[in-house]
Amino acid sequence: MSGTSLDFGALRSFFASLTLQRLVPALVIAAVGFFAIKGFMKLFNRILSRSKIDPTIHGFLRAAFRVLLTAIVVLMVVSSLGLDATSLIAVLSVASLAVSLAVQGALSNIAGGLMILTTHPFRVGDWVEIAGISGTVSEIGTSYTKLVTGDRKEIFVPNSEISATKIINYTMAGSRRVDLTFSASYDDDIEAVKAALRKAADLPQVLAEPAPFFSVSSYGDSAISYIVRVWTASGDYWDVYYAITENVKACFDEAGISMTYPHLNVHLDAPKS
Repeated sequence: MSGTSLDFGALRSFFASLTLQRLVPALVIAAVGFFAIKGFMKLFNRILSRSKIDPTIHGFLRAAFRVLLTAIVVLMVVSSLGLDATSLIAVLSVASLAVSLAVQGALSNIAGGLMILTTHPFRVGDWVEIAGISGTVSEIGTSYTKLVTGDRKEIFVPNSEISATKIINYTMAGSRRVDLTFSASYDDDIEAVKAALRKAADLPQVLAEPAPFFSVSSYGDSAISYIVRVWTASGDYWDVYYAITENVKACFDEAGISMTYPHLNVHLDAPKS
């Protein structure tokens, strides 16, 4: 503690002896340094965009590089002022303990970001579901991961929450299965219904392997339910989903198949004489 007291005393005496001749060069170095940081960051971004480094870690590398450049500029300013850098480091080490206690949440987010970058549960461009939020991963930062939803909302999810919750990645496998259920009358031939469903699902985006599947799934009170399972590329999922849903009505009408809906038949008996 005595060493720390001496350091604080040295700092007080230093600030008391500050002159304009010392201050002006330090301000110039600071201004030039921070202007240079912007230039270096632009250059670094170009290098990243042309490199083969995984885009997932670009945001983290940019943040780390900015912190490094800022630390260099600060040390240059301190040296130009004639302040002993070791004294500054000693003071900062004491202050950093108090700061770390105050920013535990931010530190946990950074730790979560490192875990994401290490384990790779998703990458930039993947469609994921995290903590009940679905969207495309647009950026993985040091503290937050940015998701863009289907209606173009940008949602920032803390990395600490991501590392502690269930993650569903719909893109990683490269393909997804589209599951749809339709109903038809008991009066319609089962094979005719399945043929109409095959025609409705005959789309260029539907994969041949795994093979499409069409079958009766259940018998209801007033209709037979049929299940359709086809595979497609992850990026074509919703296009295939809605195309098949729309095609089924036209194919059923063409084949004379009735799409049933809940209804109630009431039979009245003639009054007894």
